[in-house]
Amino acid sequence: MTYGAMLNEWYPVGLVSQLGKHSHKTALMGEPIEVSVGADGTASVTADSGRALPVCVRYGHVWSSLGEPQKELFAIPEADQPGRRFVDVGVVRVRCSPLRAVENFLDIAHFPFVHTDILGAEPHTEVQNYKVEIRDVEDEVWATQVKFYQPQAAKSASGGITTEYMYRVPAPTCSVLYKTCPPRPSEWDVITLFVQPLAEDLCDVWPWMALFDDETSMTDLIHFQQTIFLQDRSILENQIPRLLPLDPGMEIPTRADLTSVAYRRWLKRHNYTYGAQLVAQ
Repeated sequence: MTYGAMLNEWYPVGLVSQLGKHSHKTALMGEPIEVSVGADGTASVTADSGRALPVCVRYGHVWSSLGEPQKELFAIPEADQPGRRFVDVGVVRVRCSPLRAVENFLDIAHFPFVHTDILGAEPHTEVQNYKVEIRDVEDEVWATQVKFYQPQAAKSASGGITTEYMYRVPAPTCSVLYKTCPPRPSEWDVITLFVQPLAEDLCDVWPWMALFDDETSMTDLIHFQQTIFLQDRSILENQIPRLLPLDPGMEIPTRADLTSVAYRRWLKRHNYTYGAQLVAQ
């Protein structure tokens, strides 16, 4: 098995709120692992061989790695902003490449067809021009000036609005979405996708949100986001090939796919190839 450079990255392996007295057995990149929290609240992750793995606790999740991460987990400044509600959405298992799961999160063209009457609706199907760049200083993929009409942009939205988005990819299996915050137009809602690669074609997806919403119940916030991703899951599990193609000739992009093109280029540049298909088969 070839991990490539992804061996030394941080990955979510469990929700802190769900780790009680009992340990949680899961997997990371094909390797069985066990996640537990001690009486003092300290989290630990152990490989099947008994080896203690690196641990980081952030954004409501326990993070670990099979290798030796050379940098700290990426920062989300909004996670330290007073007044926000932090929502642990839970986990959804998806039979697809972890890279496919991230790429789907970056795609807005599917909104009217997959998330009909929520994140999109016909005849509002055109993807307007937007800006995509690989920021060398941060070493991240960013898409900005993304605008799309949405019948219900968020659980707190009371009607259709043109929503503005910014997408950020700070790690190969994680993405951060900033979008219009209906209750506070001067702020951004933050919705993240943290993906745990169980295998090259199987992953656990852990959405997490940092919102300004004082009215919606936590149950409704969780249900809204889970509804969105469960709609995505049926699409993801039927994509062929299941791994993410990195050869530009294997899938033909359109103008709406600029973020996907940049993401695949960035993955290839860094040898982030676990869950990827490099050549046509």
